[in-house]
Amino acid sequence: MTLALTDRYFVLTGGPGSGKTTLIDALRAAGHSTAPEAGRGIIQHQIAVSGPALPWRDPALFAELMLAWEMRSHEAARAEAGPVCFDRGVPDVAGYLRLIGLPVPAHIEKAAERFRYNRKVFILPPWPEIFRQDAERRQDLDEARRTYDAMVETYTACGYELMEVPRWPVEERLRFLANQVATSR
Repeated sequence: MTLALTDRYFVLTGGPGSGKTTLIDALRAAGHSTAPEAGRGIIQHQIAVSGPALPWRDPALFAELMLAWEMRSHEAARAEAGPVCFDRGVPDVAGYLRLIGLPVPAHIEKAAERFRYNRKVFILPPWPEIFRQDAERRQDLDEARRTYDAMVETYTACGYELMEVPRWPVEERLRFLANQVATSR
C-alpha cells in the first residue's frame, strides 16, 4: 500500500525537554487531534514489564518499537477528520539511530519515505530553562542539543521544511501552532 503525502498530519520534533509533549497536551486540551510520543510510552511500558527494549539496554530494539509505534499512529490518524499533531514522527527513528551512531536500516529509510506528513514540520529548539531529566528522560542538555541537530538534518534530508517554534509560554505557542496548521493545509 502506498501512502500519499498527508497534508493534515503535522509533526512536532526536536530534542528532549524542549516542550513538545507539553505543547501536544495543550493542543489536545484545546480540542485538536494528537498522537503521543513513542519513546516515552515505550520506555514506560518496557520498565513496567522489565523489558529489554530500552535505549540504555538495546537501542536498536528500542528503535524498532518506536518505528512500529509511529507507523501505527500514522495509520490510526486516518480515523480523524481534521488535522492531527504528532509528538515526533517516523523520521525521528532514523534521526535517533544517526544520533547514537547506529546504521539506519533500509526498512526504516523506506518507512520514512512512505509514511509522510505535511511538508511543514515544527521543530522545537533546545530550551535550557525548561529542560529537566526524569525517569524516562535520562539524556542531558548536551544530548538534547545533539538530538535537535540530528532532527534538523534528518527531516531536511527527507524533504521537509522546518519551522522553528518560538520559546514562548505554552498559550502563545498553542496559538502560533494553531495558526500555522490552519494556513498550511
